Amino acid sequence: MVAAAHKGERGVALLVTMMALALMTMLVMDFTTSASLGYRSAAGQANQLRAEYLARSAISVGLSLLSTDAQQDALAKTPHDGLDEPWAQPYPPVPLGGGVAEVVIVDEARKIDINLLINPRTGQPNPDYVAIVERLFINIGVSPALIPAIIDWLDPDSIESPGGAEADYYLQLIPPYEPRNGPMPTIGDLRMIRGVDDATFFLLQQFLTAAPEPRVNINTAPPEVIAALVPQLFSNPSMVKEIIQARSVQPFLMITDVGNLAGLGDAATPLMRLTTTRSAYFTITGVGAYAGARRRIISTFRRNANGTSMLANWHEG
Repeated sequence: MVAAAHKGERGVALLVTMMALALMTMLVMDFTTSASLGYRSAAGQANQLRAEYLARSAISVGLSLLSTDAQQDALAKTPHDGLDEPWAQPYPPVPLGGGVAEVVIVDEARKIDINLLINPRTGQPNPDYVAIVERLFINIGVSPALIPAIIDWLDPDSIESPGGAEADYYLQLIPPYEPRNGPMPTIGDLRMIRGVDDATFFLLQQFLTAAPEPRVNINTAPPEVIAALVPQLFSNPSMVKEIIQARSVQPFLMITDVGNLAGLGDAATPLMRLTTTRSAYFTITGVGAYAGARRRIISTFRRNANGTSMLANWHEG
């Protein structure tokens, strides 16, 4: 009986020992996994930080290009902003510090200021710009039925336009929010408007701006924008082609150069009233990549005549 008892005790001791070893093994594996994940997390955060600094460096390069261009404009007899200038050229990715930096600069005056849909003095829709935006939407394949909702977002009242949307609609969303009922501070507001999905927003932001650019830069505007400005161009694509061809040979130095184009006819005068050859606001996109980490900074600056720039908007992602 005693031998059997001792045998049972040895079995229990062996079982306890095996359980203890298993537990220790699990603890060691958990510690090793946690340490490995912690190391990877720290390395990932460090790579993200390096990528962010590369993106910031790209923004600095963009500001330097704009400053140099402003200094050259100060010496020019008839300064202009056009696609022929260094800031507008595509730049390949630049290897830097073990990573890669990219910079892209776009002037906001190539787009139509969406806030001009509302007359700031009356708070009512501006019929001329409503027509311009309608033509633009048709040109780029977006339904003009979105325009009433955009107008309701911008106008100061709470009266819902036919096909539009006011607070009664937005406050029922999850999460709820109220319409701006005033000018958009950034074009990102568009994504909050009824009927504007991601695909539509990404398309519209290429042609619309919230930067206060009252006139479109005829040297940089895409054909879709130029064709939307006056009815004659909308109905006659050959006029738009003439403008694009003329500026590719020689950028327009003065807006009267546009009026001298032979093929424009009676479209010249209204087009000159809506266009310019200069740009004040520029969006610089800086991208940094390092060891699989990637950061993008989208920033908009107002460039001053002396070459300095004032930040208008900054977004990191």
